[in-house]
Amino acid sequence: MKVCTIKDFNQQFPDEDACLEWLKNHLYPDGIKCPKCKKITKHHRIKGRTAYSCDICGSHTFPMAKTILRKSTTPLRSWMYAIYLIASTRCGISAKQLQRELGVTYKTAWRMFTQIRDLLNETKQPLNGQVEVDETYIGGKKQGKRGRGAEGKSKVIGAAQRKGKVVAQVVDDVRMHTIIPFTVRNVDRNAVLFTDEFPSYDHMARYGFNHLKIRHHDKEYVRGKVHTNNIEGFWSLVKRGISGVYHSVSPKYLQSYLNEYAFRYNHRKDETPMFETILARLGVPE
Repeated sequence: MKVCTIKDFNQQFPDEDACLEWLKNHLYPDGIKCPKCKKITKHHRIKGRTAYSCDICGSHTFPMAKTILRKSTTPLRSWMYAIYLIASTRCGISAKQLQRELGVTYKTAWRMFTQIRDLLNETKQPLNGQVEVDETYIGGKKQGKRGRGAEGKSKVIGAAQRKGKVVAQVVDDVRMHTIIPFTVRNVDRNAVLFTDEFPSYDHMARYGFNHLKIRHHDKEYVRGKVHTNNIEGFWSLVKRGISGVYHSVSPKYLQSYLNEYAFRYNHRKDETPMFETILARLGVPE
């Protein structure tokens, strides 16, 4: 993956005008279609405003209106820099760190943080090939039982395509009536499915999967191609990131954090810098 350096960022977005011009060109690559003239017309920037005016009828178009930037009084360059900071870290950046970097209030930093992370939620296509499915528990350290059956932790199930993408979802429980629909929805029926021996994964063959199990209770972790090391590696990445960067995550927002880590994982081998990938998701024109 190519890296976008701070020098590259400063050259591309030196000021507010450059940021707005980039957004306009991104949303309207063929030109702005005037809502009154009903056709693409020449527009000029209105001085002192984040708007462009039609040269024929004077109608105004606001590029920020259909994006997460709408109604924001925060400078557009601060938004771009926030996206740059989020994209440039391997395990994420906290809202508190954004507050320090941008010089805004924590409330503003949190709003920017959550809205930018919403951009990282992607439409998921069924995984194929060799796919591993596993469940985990995420939450603060508590006394008592660990792992399956632990109380006070959020339950998460995920699927990882070997040398491919991953999908993860917060669930209410890890029983068969939850795990099987998740698998059917996110894994292609022609895939080879790998899980451990947890009973909730039983009967996968009834749904058309070629299902192979690894028996962790018997201290078996790899048997030829049979293992769940990829999805377990993703769980490790998520847990280390949450504990190291965010320290703790509310169950209410856990899904958005999982979406962020899945996005980073799924685009880890892209040639396009992640900063540009996130920028491209800023919005679409009317």
